[in-house]
Amino acid sequence: MKRVGWVLSLVMMVTLVVSACGQTKETAAVSTTAATTAASTTVKIGILKNVTHAPGFVALQNNYFQQAFGPTAKIEVTSFDNGADFATAIATDQIDMGYVGPGPVINQYLKSKNIRVISGVNNGGAVLVARKDAGIQSVKDLVGKTVAVAAKGGTPDLSLRVLLQQQGLKVTTDTSGVQIVTRAPADTLVAIRQKEVDATLIAEPWGTQMIQEGSGTILVDWNKIPPKDGNYPLTILVASDKFLKEHRDLAKKAVKANKQAIDFIQQNPDKSYELISSELKVLTGKGMEPALIKAAIDHLKLTQDIALEDINEQAKISFDAGYLKVKAEELDFSKFLDTSLLDEVKKEK
Repeated sequence: MKRVGWVLSLVMMVTLVVSACGQTKETAAVSTTAATTAASTTVKIGILKNVTHAPGFVALQNNYFQQAFGPTAKIEVTSFDNGADFATAIATDQIDMGYVGPGPVINQYLKSKNIRVISGVNNGGAVLVARKDAGIQSVKDLVGKTVAVAAKGGTPDLSLRVLLQQQGLKVTTDTSGVQIVTRAPADTLVAIRQKEVDATLIAEPWGTQMIQEGSGTILVDWNKIPPKDGNYPLTILVASDKFLKEHRDLAKKAVKANKQAIDFIQQNPDKSYELISSELKVLTGKGMEPALIKAAIDHLKLTQDIALEDINEQAKISFDAGYLKVKAEELDFSKFLDTSLLDEVKKEK
C-alpha cells in the first residue's frame, strides 16, 4: 500500500508540473498575441483640409504618429471639408481620433456622449473676408448680403453669429438681415471669384489666398474675431470613447505627437511650410506656396492648452443659435473635456 501510495503521489506531481508548464506556455502565447495585436492596431485619424490643422499635417509628414504608435501600427487618414462630417464619422466609429473645430463635436457629444477632447491644438486662425467689389466696408454693410461658412454649427459659423450680434445685426433668410449659406472652403473661393457670395468667415489659408489673389479684402482680421479676439479654440484633438477605452496608451502617444509637431512648427517655421504643403497635396491633390502658408501660420496661436470655460462659451453660442436641442441645464461638458492624458504628458517632461 505504501508503494502504491508513493506511485500515485509521483504521478500527481508529474501531472501538476506538466499542467503548470502547459499553462505557462498558454499564458505566454496569449501575452504575445495581445502584444502583437496592440502593435498592429489600425488607427484611423481624421483631419480637415485647413492650415489651422497644421500640427496634424506636420505630425503626419514627420511620421510622429508612426514613431509613437510603433512600426507595425497602421495609420489611415481621412480628410474632411467640414467639422460636421468629421463629428458624424467619429461618433459612428469611422475614425478613432483627429483634428476638428469645437462647434461640431460639441453638438455631437450632446447626442452620443462618446467623444472626448484630449488636447488643444490651435487658437484662432479664421478671418472675415468681403468680396472686393461687393461694396462692403464694415460689418454693418453685411445687411442684405450673403455670407458663406463651411458648415452650420461649425466654429466659424458660431463666431460669425456673435460678430453680427455685437453689431446689432440679425441672421435672416431675406435681404432684411444677413443671410448665412454653407459652402466647402474650396467652393467658397470659387463663389467669391464668381460673385455668388458677398463675404465669408473662413479658416486659413483660404482667407489669405483670397487676399493675395485680389478677390477679397479683410473685413475683420483673425485677432478681432470673437470670442476673445481670436484667442479661442479653433482646432482641437479629440478621440472616441471606444478608442480611449481600448487604446488609452496610443491616445496618450497621439497627444505627445501633437505636442512634438507644435514644437517643430514653432522652432522650425521655414521647414514647416514645405511639410504642410506636402500634406495638403496628399489630402487635396494640390500643394500650396510657402509664402501663402507662412501668411496663414502667422494667424495661428498653436497651443496644447484648452480650458473648460472655452468649451462652455462656444456651447452657449451654439445653444443661443438653436443648434443644440437640449435644455440649458443639460449643457454639462465636464466629462467632454478630458485632459488627463495631456496632464500626464506634461508631467513627463
